[in-house]
Amino acid sequence: MRANNMFLEHIAYNMRRSILLETSTAGSGHPTSALSAADIVAALFFHTMHVDLDHPENPDNDRFILSKGHASPVLYAVYKELGVLSEDQLLSYRQFSSVLEGHPTPRFAWSEAATGSLGQGLSIGVGMALAARIEGRGFKTYVLMGDSELSEGSIWEAAELAAYYRLHNLIGIIDCNRLGQTGQTMHGYHTERYAKKFEAFGWKTYVIDGHNMQEIVSALEKAQEVQDQPSIIIAKTVKGYGVQEAENKNGFHGKVFKEDELPKLLDQLEERFAAAAHYHIEQRWQSSLPQQGLNTNTTKSCTEVHIKDPTYEVGKQEMTRRAFGQALASLGGLCKDVVVLDAEVKNSTYTELFEAKYPERFIECFIAEQCMIGMAVGLQKRGKIPFCATFGAFFTRAFDQIRMAAIGNNALRLVGSHAGVSIGQDGPSQMALEDIAMMRAIFGSIVLYPSDAISTWKLVNQMLAYDQGISYLRTTRAELPIIYQSTDEFVIGGCKVLMQSEMDKVCIIAAGVTLHEALKAYKELIQEGVFISVIDLYSIKPLDRETVLKVARASNNRIITVEDHYLEGGLGQAVASALANSDITISCLSVQKMARSGRPEELMAYEHIDAQAIIAQVKSDI
Repeated sequence: MRANNMFLEHIAYNMRRSILLETSTAGSGHPTSALSAADIVAALFFHTMHVDLDHPENPDNDRFILSKGHASPVLYAVYKELGVLSEDQLLSYRQFSSVLEGHPTPRFAWSEAATGSLGQGLSIGVGMALAARIEGRGFKTYVLMGDSELSEGSIWEAAELAAYYRLHNLIGIIDCNRLGQTGQTMHGYHTERYAKKFEAFGWKTYVIDGHNMQEIVSALEKAQEVQDQPSIIIAKTVKGYGVQEAENKNGFHGKVFKEDELPKLLDQLEERFAAAAHYHIEQRWQSSLPQQGLNTNTTKSCTEVHIKDPTYEVGKQEMTRRAFGQALASLGGLCKDVVVLDAEVKNSTYTELFEAKYPERFIECFIAEQCMIGMAVGLQKRGKIPFCATFGAFFTRAFDQIRMAAIGNNALRLVGSHAGVSIGQDGPSQMALEDIAMMRAIFGSIVLYPSDAISTWKLVNQMLAYDQGISYLRTTRAELPIIYQSTDEFVIGGCKVLMQSEMDKVCIIAAGVTLHEALKAYKELIQEGVFISVIDLYSIKPLDRETVLKVARASNNRIITVEDHYLEGGLGQAVASALANSDITISCLSVQKMARSGRPEELMAYEHIDAQAIIAQVKSDI
């Protein structure tokens, strides 16, 4: 049947009932934020979107992202109306055993992304819209935002990139209900200000009454016809719409109505929306199925793809960051799902090597790291395998997006170059010194730190195979000697014992640039008759505790860790944590002074993480 306006108003009425029921039964939630959006969401799902309800994984389904994740009751309410959820399931909202969480997560199969940390939905939508373009699919992506979150800078990063890439298949909707958590939003009901901002970025804009079904439907229909630019619908709404005592009033954000108030409130709803409440549906509504995309072949999983062994020669010098770019370009030819995003440093990260071969799968994000991670989430949700690259220091800017990607169980491959004080003269603003700690803290993450081109090459392939969460690869600016054979294997959770004897007095554990300092120290110490073992801890998380403990026990129960990173959360503390409650003595060499501009060798000596510092620590410990 055709979804006429009265039918849509009937759906919106039912959704408002559900919103009150689920939040009051749960005893928590954000009913007023959901009530303001009910008309918009009803029109989207029952009039505009093309969705195969029996197959949420259908790659041609239109996509809906609830960026204002606290309004999750409206999402679950519409899926009840669609027949996806039962009444009992709806009323399990926020319970421990329920997939209907307080803010949407992928535990609910129809949730496109983990949201709730505001300002992220639009960048995810940009990624999905780009995925549709790459795949040759016609689906559209709809992102519902709140007006409060428009003060987040990540929204405007996404707005600019969406316009730059002319994403006509991306339609944003602003639920402009005037009120935030504690008071009026920045622009209140001045909807024209939002319109002017988006117009300035290059969007087609529509300002409507968000409770007038005809205006909602008309704007959605017009937005679908727009070409060469994204569209935004600014819908003026009333927070708490339908519950008179809460409508457009401050102090009701995140406040639920008591269960004993429900009969009265539901009666008020029925009286308020009498025509919609008693509307008689003459025939069963059916969803509009999506059209099959141009790309009808589903790509097989690339997680078992193996690139050929590299051709680097032992003893030659090569940058790990360039080896990353070369490995990535090799992967691109074997797996068409690999896409690469870079934050306008492609000649430093060497992602330009991938771009030269596969420009249609390279996405320049400019200096917008937050949006880059959000875009990667959207791409990954639509079947792509995204690698994101920038300076390791600048991933700190996108930490919130990274942690939300982990909550969403998104498999992102992140590569941070220019790690540590060893980058030299650029100074501390460019030095990644917190990145290992940051990435170790992410749930389900792996942290890899190769020491030469061959280990980098092999670990990039391991990142491709890891689809259980975030993977992070740390690369170095300087050229480093190649120490491994091209046939050597590197596995997640492993390490390499490079030096070991029966006379070792201490075990040195390092990775990246400091591993080469450890090898220099080894050569000097052995000339003095002092034997040490050396471990390349290329996998910092997960960590090969068994091997580390075994070598340490054979090295006089002593370990010295050395790293080009701050002590807190770095390699040393990873080792110390893994060996807690053992009788191993651990000394940690790390960056512990504020860095400055200088030559790499000067800075490493200044921070006591070079070969001479290792030698001094060994002699002190033994």
